Amino acid sequence: MTAALLEKAEKALASARLLLDANDSDGAVNRAYYAMFDGALAALAWTGVHDHHKTHGGVIGSFGRHLVQAGHLAPEFGRSFNRIQELRLTGDYLPIPVPLDNARSAVQEAAAFVGAIQVLLTTQRS
Repeated sequence: MTAALLEKAEKALASARLLLDANDSDGAVNRAYYAMFDGALAALAWTGVHDHHKTHGGVIGSFGRHLVQAGHLAPEFGRSFNRIQELRLTGDYLPIPVPLDNARSAVQEAAAFVGAIQVLLTTQRS
């Protein structure tokens, strides 16, 4: 399950990069967030945690508790996950687009997030 979720995260990240190249900031932020969301689900599956009920808030909360607070990942990844979720909500639901610079940062943060999870899952055991 973790491998399939990581693959899904990688595809979302690739889509985010394509959308960013097309100057679609809202779309890029959406896909960057879902890269992080799927990466977080993979990491939670790795820990054996299934208490998040797959809601956005539940996944973010469980990620913070079981991966960041447990010391598996740096606190910056928890903050980044929250920040990109807020940007996604702006891009998805507000009439004003996310600024391109913010979208660029979101894609970079998502790449770092997914990369850190890939390293975690390949170098450590739960």
